[in-house]
Parts: sequence; C-alpha cells; structure tokens
Amino acid sequence: MSGRYRPERRRSVVAIRHVAFEDLGTLARTLDARGWDIAYCEASTDQLSHRSIRDADLVIVLGGPIGVADMTTYRFLSSEMHLIERRLARGKPVLGICLGAQLMAAALGGRVFAGHVKEIGWGEVSLTPDGLRSPLAPLDRPGAKVLHWHGDSFDLPPGARRLAFNAQYANQAFSHGTAGLALQFHIEADARGLEEWYVGHAVELNAAGIDLKRLRRDGRAEAERARQLADDIFEGWLAELFPEEQPAVAGIGEGRSSGIMPRMAGAILS
Repeated sequence: MSGRYRPERRRSVVAIRHVAFEDLGTLARTLDARGWDIAYCEASTDQLSHRSIRDADLVIVLGGPIGVADMTTYRFLSSEMHLIERRLARGKPVLGICLGAQLMAAALGGRVFAGHVKEIGWGEVSLTPDGLRSPLAPLDRPGAKVLHWHGDSFDLPPGARRLAFNAQYANQAFSHGTAGLALQFHIEADARGLEEWYVGHAVELNAAGIDLKRLRRDGRAEAERARQLADDIFEGWLAELFPEEQPAVAGIGEGRSSGIMPRMAGAILS
C-alpha cells in the first residue's frame, strides 16, 4: 500500500455532454490518474434520471451552444436543472462549466440572461476573497488566463459564494455549499480539442467577428499553462471533496483523455 489510499470501489463520474466535441478534455487526465470510472451522458437523448447519474460520485455538466432561455425548445434542459437541484440538495458534487454553470445558477434560483457582450477568447479573471481561499486560487498567479466562450450570464443565486469576476461580467464563478462549483469559463479545453470547437462553432465565430487565426494562436500559446492550471484547480477541488483519496498513479499522464474512451456516447441508458 505504501501509505497510498485505495478505495474499496472505483469512484464514478458522469459528464453530461451537449455536443460531442465539448468533452472533459484535460480534466479526464486528473480523473484517470485517480482511477475513476468515466462515462458520458448525452443530454439530449439519454435518461437523466437514471440511477447511474443520480448516484454518481461526481456529475460534470459541460458547455454547449444553447442556453437556459431555450428550455421550451430543448426540454431536456429542465431535466438537467432538476438533476442539479436534487444532487446539490443531497450534498452530491456537481461541477458546472459554462452552460452547466448557467443551469446550476438557474436551478438554485438565480436569473440567467443574455449578456451585454459575447465573450470569446483568452483572458484573466480576478478572484474574490472567497475565491482566493478556494480551489480557484491558482488563477491568481501572474498572467494566468482562462478560455471564455459565452454570450449568456447569470446573477449570483441565493446561498452561493462569488469566487471570480472580470471587467465584462461580475459573476464568473461561484460555489454553493461544499458540493457545487460553477465556472462560466472553460478550464477543460486544450489546444488539440479546440480545433474541433473552431469547426463546430464556425458560424458563431464568424457572426461574432472573431479572428480565428488569433484565437488559435492564443490557444496554442496558453496550452501548457492552461493545462497546469486545470490540473491544479480540479485536483484541488477533488481533494476537498474526497480528502481521504489520493491519485491511484504517480503523476498525471499526457494526452487528451489518456485512452479512457472519452466519447462513450450512450454510456448512460434507460
């Protein structure tokens, strides 16, 4: 054992995905290093009330090109909100990223609305005092940047603690209790995976007047530092949630998903 904790069972994480190319990205490496079982749930087609999602050790709600305002058209969004609300009420961890953060805000009673500016690109965020004491503390390092890719925003929901902000939006991240963490920005994206984003979101990028060459160049320049920030933030949060657990292997491997089948479409079925 060499002093390293081994859980009696492998922990499970379910990533709720809205489009195939917005996946766990670099976060999968941290989970892989901890020996977690990883599965994807397709939000639009899988049964979100399934026990494998309801009772998973961790649920990560990923981003996508739709929003809370589209709930009448995409009714599965209300099912996601219900799942988030129920899990947080039970103290079951949920990480919301971009759309996932907006769904968490709405599930907790916050207002989600169209932002005053579409924020796409790499930039810094500032941390509140609560943020400096949180797993987001690595974002206070000089020059630390995150990927912004959103047009909607939200008000801080009741009972939440604001963790991060920038000049464009007052609420960039919040926590709710010990189990809920919402990030308006993307820590999971990596340079290789972003090539798929540039294709999948080509219409949005063109409409927003985004210089793709610059966006790609910035993504490559930030790739290594962003990967380290993601490792430190995510590992720090998991260590708070599961303090008795240590990574199952020394270090975190290279590669987008460490061979853990990141595209297990239909892994969660009725």
